[in-house]
Amino acid sequence: MDGVSFEGAKDDITMQFAMVWSQIKAPLIVPMLRIAVFLCLIMSVMMFIERVYMGIVISLVKLFGRRPEKRYKWEPMKDDVELGNSSYPMVLVQIPMYNEREVYQLSIGAACGLSWPSDRIIVQVLDDSTDQAIKELVQIECQRWASKGVNIKYEVRDNRNGYKAGALKEGMKRSYVKQCDYVAIFDADFQPEPDFLWRTIPFLVHNPELALVQARWKFVNSDECLMTRMQEMSLDYHFTVEQEVGSSSYAFFGFNGTAGVWRIAALNEAGGWKDRTTVEDMDLAVRASLKGWKFCYLSDLKVKNELPSTLKAYRYQQHRWSCGPANLFRKMVLEIIRNKKVSTWKKVHVIYSFFFVRKVIAHINTFVFYCIVLPATVVVPEVVVPKWGAVYIPSVITLLNAVGTPRSLHLLVFWIFSENVMSLHRTKATIIGLLEASRVNEWVVTEKLGDALKSKAGGKVASKKPRFKIGDRIHLLELGVGFYLFFCGCYDVMFGKNHYFIFLFIQAIAFFIMAFGYVGTFVPTS
Repeated sequence: MDGVSFEGAKDDITMQFAMVWSQIKAPLIVPMLRIAVFLCLIMSVMMFIERVYMGIVISLVKLFGRRPEKRYKWEPMKDDVELGNSSYPMVLVQIPMYNEREVYQLSIGAACGLSWPSDRIIVQVLDDSTDQAIKELVQIECQRWASKGVNIKYEVRDNRNGYKAGALKEGMKRSYVKQCDYVAIFDADFQPEPDFLWRTIPFLVHNPELALVQARWKFVNSDECLMTRMQEMSLDYHFTVEQEVGSSSYAFFGFNGTAGVWRIAALNEAGGWKDRTTVEDMDLAVRASLKGWKFCYLSDLKVKNELPSTLKAYRYQQHRWSCGPANLFRKMVLEIIRNKKVSTWKKVHVIYSFFFVRKVIAHINTFVFYCIVLPATVVVPEVVVPKWGAVYIPSVITLLNAVGTPRSLHLLVFWIFSENVMSLHRTKATIIGLLEASRVNEWVVTEKLGDALKSKAGGKVASKKPRFKIGDRIHLLELGVGFYLFFCGCYDVMFGKNHYFIFLFIQAIAFFIMAFGYVGTFVPTS
């Protein structure tokens, strides 16, 4: 009897739900979903045009060989018998770091190994470490290089105000910096080759209109796991296409915050370092560009560095990289419009292409369209997404992106689903940045492992099972979206006609894998 009453109650609830759904579906859900589809299709077309345009430009750049050496004057630095080493400009090398136990030796060693007249270079280690033991290790390393004759300065401050921007700004205030002409910046995991300055400084010396020379990143751990391979695919497109197109077409691109050399006069004219967003590098680049300065990108000059290989580190990094640009866009859009020093064409490029399409639309559309709206049309068949919007445009965008990393073409399917999952966090961060909500200025230094994992793997720790906190392993947002996609997939199998269920199930699995933290490198706790 109880079983019958339970079944009756269950049927009653189902009928009530079906009645409510049928009442709100036609007047409310269908029109709202149609508007959402229309907006998503507009955003998709914007992204498509942007990618095709950049594909055409980069093809022309490669075809006509518009190398930086042809666009700007470049000739090697030469000795002057009369002036001696004073004919070489004075270069400051800044290395900002924060509790970088695993990589501090690599970065300091690489900076001190830069080939340049020893009396014309100053290496400045800006240590914001809060761990006293690490501070002492860094200081000892600096003393070791100083004993070898390297002009190295170990600088600390009594607070972390402004994080990296604050450290760089404080470093520029030192009296010895006044004698420097240029400043090269390397994050703590970056290892420039010895000839880095010989290849970059001549551009700045012979071209007074140039403010910045930016090198490309080369990833030393891209083969560590599938997650690092996915990151390599995304970043290779950024460096191979976005930076190259910006440099060759507009002499403007976003400074990557490291592996670049600034003209100190340009840096100061732009207003120096500001900590109003978490992308102090992009902020400086936009301000310098509005002053009329030009930037040069060297795709052939690669600087080794490390990709975040743990999911936690990757998520924090992506939050900062998505929230910061959106917040900077909010803060600077009117300033860019009012600017009188740059052309209207350059303003359109910076506002529309650089900020709006790449930093706002790309993140929001990827998540909202492919993970929310498209699955919803399965449950609401009255709303139809045209095939060109659901299949053809995303396919072309994906293929254009894959060109940057030919060796990973076979991983394209994994990359699509990985990017869709990460777009959840990028969208959330972008909205936080646009609305200037909580976490807008959250700065978590990206964790670097260096050789720590290899050394642990060889020791006793490797035999232990990795231990994790439940909160670190289960991510509720991914779990929720995964269940939503799985439900839409099941609905499509039973009632649908457009066969989206294959995509929906695979995408749901991708969200579940991320939700339970089964991605990236697992770092065992001792």
